[in-house]
Amino acid sequence: MAEFTPTVPARVLPSVTVRDLPEPPRSTWRTIGPGLVGAGVGLASGEFILWPYIASQVGLIFIWGAAIGIITQWFLNMEIERYTLATGETALTGFSRMWKHWGLVFVLMTLCSNLWPGWVTTSATMVTYLTGSGAGSVRWIAIGMLIVIALGLTLAPVIYTALERVIFVKIALVATLAVVAILFAINAESWVELGKGLSVGAGFPVPPLEFAVLMGAIAYAGAGGGQNLCQSNWIRDKGFGMGLYVPRLVSPVTGHEEAAASTGFQFAPTKENLARWRQWWRFANVEQASTFALVSFVTIALMSMLAYSTVFGKSGLANSIGFLQVEGQVLQDVVGTWFGVLFWVIGALALFASAMGIVDYTSRLASDTIKTVYLRDKNVSVNRVYFYTVWAMALVGIVILLLGFDQPLILLVFSACFAAVMMFVYSILLIILNRRSLPEAIKVRSYRLGALVWSVAFFGTLTVIVVVQQAQNLFGVS
Repeated sequence: MAEFTPTVPARVLPSVTVRDLPEPPRSTWRTIGPGLVGAGVGLASGEFILWPYIASQVGLIFIWGAAIGIITQWFLNMEIERYTLATGETALTGFSRMWKHWGLVFVLMTLCSNLWPGWVTTSATMVTYLTGSGAGSVRWIAIGMLIVIALGLTLAPVIYTALERVIFVKIALVATLAVVAILFAINAESWVELGKGLSVGAGFPVPPLEFAVLMGAIAYAGAGGGQNLCQSNWIRDKGFGMGLYVPRLVSPVTGHEEAAASTGFQFAPTKENLARWRQWWRFANVEQASTFALVSFVTIALMSMLAYSTVFGKSGLANSIGFLQVEGQVLQDVVGTWFGVLFWVIGALALFASAMGIVDYTSRLASDTIKTVYLRDKNVSVNRVYFYTVWAMALVGIVILLLGFDQPLILLVFSACFAAVMMFVYSILLIILNRRSLPEAIKVRSYRLGALVWSVAFFGTLTVIVVVQQAQNLFGVS
């Protein structure tokens, strides 16, 4: 065919390099990972806190919202991955090619969402349930956790590999808890209610739950906000598609830094490359569906059923994160002391691993954007920018905790609402990016394009309703 001219715009950033698409993996088992990392990091605010909290208050009537949220995010993740598979660049770099500062806008929104250390304070709170220490020790435990997270992320030779191992251990622990819960704690009624709750016609929760809590649960069903965007970074470090040509993120202290190109690649749509593309695209879809989507929904369902079986309808149950303490105590009474302790131990470890993943993906998004767009010609590696960002996040989180902002549920609802706003905006940009920047043969179309339009309408509507509701609360307007 004639010489190929890249379709990726080069007005803001340098043009991409034309290279053939790498061969798909022969052993797909070794390539599975990014979807599990995405699900594992997401096994926190939604699966362990917000959805079980909803179940503790109103039952399983709203579980259909989790299914809608996860399916929507699966489509979003695949469109984020589409651009990276085809170019080796992250979605944020693609957005920055349309307008220089789009990447920075999303980095700042992700930082605003994740600087509030809601996940690490929840993990610390569950530690106090185990130790019997007072609520005043939560912030000091959380501060210690932030320091451990920063050390772990900045001293690992290959950061993605270290994170993947932590998340795999976490998923194994949560799976163990789920199996034990099914055998000893989840009652027959909860299975019946789960079936009813999967019907959209089951109903919509009413007070005492605010719409902001429900919106946060949908936004964090699976992943949410900047975490979805980081699928680009994770599949690139795993070597998916054109990402194989990009060096992995390493520690500037213990790793071996490589000179990385600040921009990506694009393949000519030849018969051979398109055949490889179809295999990569099929594998990426299956990997996301069988790991991210399946693990996320099963965990939400089981953790919600566990909350329903133990604390739903219990008088005097606080509308706060304290329901996890009551749930653990009920499990001790109904099943045995060992199970209540197991619930808190795995919960604390799982939420700690999620906090580690959240610091990682926020720092990845920030370092990639800062290096690619603003420090492209400077003699500083993306690894060092990542190092500084991780420690800056840890230090800001410590300051927030020292100032007394240590209420987990409030921080998580705030973060989740911010995530929904982000998802509304980048759903629009994904339509533009994957329609204009890719060759005709691989651009988004048909029902996948419809899914992005649905995502825009869905998260846009939720955003408007919550903004109006919070404005009414703030100004006392009924």
